Amino acid sequence: MGRFDFYRIGLLLGLGVCMYLLLQAWNSDYGQAARSETAEQPLSAPSEDFDPVADGNTPVAPTVSNNDSQRGDFVPDQSLVRQGQSSESLAYEDDSSWVEVTTPLMHVWIDRNGGDIVRINLPRYPISLDQPDVPLTLLDRSRNHVYIAQSGLVGQDGLDGKTNQPRPVYEAARDSWELQEGELTVKLSHQADGLRIEKHFLFTADSNLIEIDHLVSNQTSEDFIANVYAQLTRDGQPVEDTSTVFGPRPYLGGALTTPDDQYKKVSFSDLDEQRYSQENRGGWIAILQHYFLSAWVAADEASYLYYGLRDPKGYYRYGFTGPEVLVQPGQIGSYPLRFYAGPKDQRKLEAIAPHLNLTVDYGILWWLSMPLFYLLEICQNLVGNWGLAIILMTVIVKLLLFPLSAMSYKSMAKMRVVAPQMRRLQERFSGDRQRFSQEMMALYKKEGVNPAMGCLPMLAQLPVFIALYWVLYESVELRQAPFVFWIQDLSVMDPWFVLPLLMGGSMFLMQMLNPPMPDPMQQRIMKFMPLAFTLLMVFFPSGLVLYWLINNVLSFAQQYYTTKSIEKANAKKSS
Repeated sequence: MGRFDFYRIGLLLGLGVCMYLLLQAWNSDYGQAARSETAEQPLSAPSEDFDPVADGNTPVAPTVSNNDSQRGDFVPDQSLVRQGQSSESLAYEDDSSWVEVTTPLMHVWIDRNGGDIVRINLPRYPISLDQPDVPLTLLDRSRNHVYIAQSGLVGQDGLDGKTNQPRPVYEAARDSWELQEGELTVKLSHQADGLRIEKHFLFTADSNLIEIDHLVSNQTSEDFIANVYAQLTRDGQPVEDTSTVFGPRPYLGGALTTPDDQYKKVSFSDLDEQRYSQENRGGWIAILQHYFLSAWVAADEASYLYYGLRDPKGYYRYGFTGPEVLVQPGQIGSYPLRFYAGPKDQRKLEAIAPHLNLTVDYGILWWLSMPLFYLLEICQNLVGNWGLAIILMTVIVKLLLFPLSAMSYKSMAKMRVVAPQMRRLQERFSGDRQRFSQEMMALYKKEGVNPAMGCLPMLAQLPVFIALYWVLYESVELRQAPFVFWIQDLSVMDPWFVLPLLMGGSMFLMQMLNPPMPDPMQQRIMKFMPLAFTLLMVFFPSGLVLYWLINNVLSFAQQYYTTKSIEKANAKKSS
């Protein structure tokens, strides 16, 4: 067996190993299954009406007592409050309103106690195809799950941070609101010792972005100084994901943007080990899961202190505190924030804040995945079906890689032509491996055959496959996207295994066009490859298997044409 035969087998096996390692790396980097049960669950189960910010056990709080049972609510402790006053206090006016809000894109519940967002349903995204009328619940506060968005005022005079005092309980003019189009401002209000605090929630009918403003009307004779804070509080429960039975698990955890890292992940396991703290100008902080996220976005480019921690009850908190804002007597001060809860729509996220679109995590090949996604999106706009868009995109990618694949197929076709001579050399020098290798290399040189050219172009196409994998796995646009007949969701495995079987068959046909291996062991290994890849592809998203199948069909057609052309040319040359 010559060294180029080793190259070919090594590259094919390497492709399989790369796919396997791809699964393992994703599980290691993004998966939550490896974490222990104690890390997944709170250290003690919450009661039915448990408010995770009302726990009373404040982690590492040098200026707040650990026995704050009367104060009740967790807020950022003094070590997490941004020090330093802003250059000006902003003025704003208006009055009151409240709690259950329904828009075309969101169904939101706001707790009067603290004005926290405690539940969000997304009616445009059913929980499953079998339950089309049951919307996905992104945020929730219940006996079994805690995931909420909190905000308020802390610092010197902030009511949320007052020791031995409960958080402000807001009043509202109505219990429910409904928005069909345009905008709606829901207003909550609270009176306390000469202060009137209003919390405004601005909803837009066609957006998942909520603009939140804390307005302080200072009717006292002293300055009011406070810092705005925003935080996401979540338990460690994994998200039920039906995209694959076996294989990669999407990332569940925190992320933010920093001056040094446009997209920085801070996982739950990171917070199990130590608290995270960093000061940034502007920016955002989020909790990510497959296809969806929630994120607090700073309202301006002031300096914010970002943090992440795991509290004694096992809840993970990601948030930030802003600079001090001074509200003079008789003035109204504004503490604005923005909150997003919804799908990982790249274009919408990019418009909300710089680098927020990077939460659609395509991994290290993002620079290749993003143009592939935009190409796929263009194809979908043309054909109106994501499955057909994948086929059209495959054809375009195949055309772009045509020069590389043409070199590969010409090399394999030439190898097929010289295969009979190779067998004769093997029979003639079966007892002398060194002489056989020398004669084989002389034959290759005489016939102008370069075996490596049949393998290297295949290796060059591997990054495209990996990049496309992330596109099909991470893009919410393909969630529950139907193709034809039995395939009603391109983001999950084929329920009837039809596409993996067809893909395996296409690999087998392609193998028939390849030059035969001189060694019987090599032949058995090569015959096993289609079966191995078929079994592996069973667990991959059907959209990706569709891509590989169409790519194989196009490759077979190109290789068949190239092989027959070279065989005819060789036959004319010999006659």
